[in-house]
Parts: sequence; structure tokens; C-alpha cells
Amino acid sequence: MKRTMKKMLSFGLVAAMSLTMLAGCGNSKDATNDTNVSNGQEEKKPTGDVKIGVLVQDVSGEEALGFRSYYENYIADQYGVTFTYTDELKDAASEKSAIEKFASQGYQAVISFSSNDRALQIETCEENKIYYAVAAGTLDQEQFEKYKTDEYFLGQVGPSMDTEYEAGVEMGKFFADKGIKTAAIYGAFIPNPMHVYRTAGVLAGLGLSYGGATTEEDVVGLIFADQGIDLSKISGDIKIVSYLQGYGDTTTDEINAAIQAAPEAFISVGMATTFFTQQLNAAGIEFSDIDSFTKSNGEAITNGKLVYLAGKYSSSVGPAFALVMNAINGNVIRDAQGNAVSLSQNYQVATDSETFDKFYKNDNGDNPIYSRDTLDQIIGDTVTFDTINEVVASN
Repeated sequence: MKRTMKKMLSFGLVAAMSLTMLAGCGNSKDATNDTNVSNGQEEKKPTGDVKIGVLVQDVSGEEALGFRSYYENYIADQYGVTFTYTDELKDAASEKSAIEKFASQGYQAVISFSSNDRALQIETCEENKIYYAVAAGTLDQEQFEKYKTDEYFLGQVGPSMDTEYEAGVEMGKFFADKGIKTAAIYGAFIPNPMHVYRTAGVLAGLGLSYGGATTEEDVVGLIFADQGIDLSKISGDIKIVSYLQGYGDTTTDEINAAIQAAPEAFISVGMATTFFTQQLNAAGIEFSDIDSFTKSNGEAITNGKLVYLAGKYSSSVGPAFALVMNAINGNVIRDAQGNAVSLSQNYQVATDSETFDKFYKNDNGDNPIYSRDTLDQIIGDTVTFDTINEVVASN
């Protein structure tokens, strides 16, 4: 269901933590056989001079690993590009530092999978004259309106916030239609915007109100204000017996408590397949996630208790790479109004192994959905916004 993007309320950033990385310390992959040795590690020398830095907030999730494999094991070889990944970025300061490091080392562009403060990311890239594109998630409408004409902001290709909300709605409805009476919810990393919208959608899909509110805009605003879910504010026929978010020692204790509460379903808006598959399988609790079509998730839906997966293709990040390559080669893509590209992608849903296998097999191996042949349609001197829009809409 298509909705009009609503203005997202401002929200507090995750509390600042000490920096854990310097950009350039992550691994890179280049398409050549020549090597040199740096810092005790063998590093390939690139044949070309295109270097792209990648900002990452999640370094271990199934979805994140799928995106990385596509870039490093397919795109890098096909186009002779160097991708350098950061370590885990835990706050806005580390994102800014990473971009400045990339710029100082001659990188031409940054692709972002990190969302602590995308406004600051764009401003830092603008200051350092380095191209920037978002490959996972999107800016809220207010932010996009502010930065859409910035010279170095190329745009965003990924599920819009309304698409994230609808993904949560459909997942909640799946369990409501099964007739469950109790559930646990994993809100993952709120206040990450995509997780907020997904969680609000789950509540709507389950037929629940939050703080007396039922509309997307109102529930999203309340969750941002609460920085999570307050179980006392949930009303409806399905009882939420446990809520948890984040990951660490506390969350490990919380997943055990959630299992002890014996919910009929464990509904996750991200990362449950990474953190909790083993525990939920062992407990015999059906669970869902919004993640990606990976081998591990296939095993969970075939032999475990994963019964619903809303996923993105690992190669869905191909169009963001195309925006970057075009810009580096002198063709900065803009829409008819002269704005940065903003295209929404939908999720594919699998509730059984047969459907999962169809999506998984279509996007893995030597011929992913966004293969070299497909990307060559949207990389080139004559490529326009209409060309990219048409290809993304058809994939």
C-alpha cells in the first residue's frame, strides 16, 4: 500500500561512544593479482583508480554480510573497483571521522550503510568534496528536502520509511491471521529510523494501539519519544509478553526471559536471525524477521522455526553503486527537477522454503539480480534518471 511520506519527528542520537575504528582499517577487495604487504596483511593493488569507502553500522548481520559479499566478491571484480569497509560505526562522530579519513586518502565516493546521523554524513562529504550515496534505508522526507540539491549528494535507493512501515504491517498481520494471542517483539536498534517504522507497522498489523494512537505518524512519533516500546502503552487483543531491543549481555538475559514467557510468536524487525535463531529454534517458538535472503536464513526457514522473512536481495545495493560510478565518471544523475535520486525498493516475502529458494537462487552465484549486464544499463555517459528509475522499478 502506497502512502504519502510523513514528516518524521526529530529524535535523539544514540549516546556517543568512544571511536572503535579509523576508516581504511577494514578489508578491501580489488580486481587484480598484484599484491603488496601493508601492516602485515596482504593487500591487492587496484588496476584502476576508483576507490569507494563504505560506512557500516552492522558488521555481522546476515543482511550486511550479503551486501558486502556482493560488493567485494562480485562488483569489485566486474568493475575493477576498490571497496574499503569501515569497522562498526557506533556514533555520528565515528561516521564523520571515517568520511574525513576516506577523503584524505583520495577516495572519490562514500556509500552509506550506517545511519547514526546521515545529515552530518552528507555535510561532511560536501565539505570534503566526496560523493555520497545511501544504499540501505533512506533519509526522512525533511532531511531529503534539505539536502536534495547538494552537489555531492547523489541520492538514495532503498525501502522508503513508508515501505518499512508497510513491511512491519504485513508481518504483524501474518501472525494476527494465524490467530496468535501472545507475542514478543524485538525492536532491534531503535532509534534507528527504519526499525522505528517497522516496529510501528508490526503493532498496526497486530491490531494494537500504542499510547492510544493507531496512525503511522502518531505511533512513530511516540516510539521515537520513548526510544523504544513501553509495554504498558500497548492495547489490543494480542498480548505482548516481552519487548527487547539492542544486543549485548542485557539483551541475552532478555531473550531468555522472553522465551520463558512462552510467546506464540517472536516478531523481529531486524537481526533476530543473526542473534537468536539457535535459541528460538531450541525453544520451538515461531519467529519472523526483516532481513535478507542468505544461506543461513534459508536453513532457518527450512529446518528451523523461521516462518516469515521479509528480505532484500543482496544485490539490491547495486543501483547505489551505479549512482556513484556515474558521478565519478562525470555523469551526476539528477531527476527532472534537478534533485538527487530518491527511489524506493520493496521487500520480497518468503513463508516457506520453496519461496525462499526462488529468491535466494535468483540472486546468488555469478548472475545476481543486479548483474553486470543489468548494471551496464544504468552506468554510462548517456544514462538518465528515467533509465535508472525504470530498471529499479523492474527489479
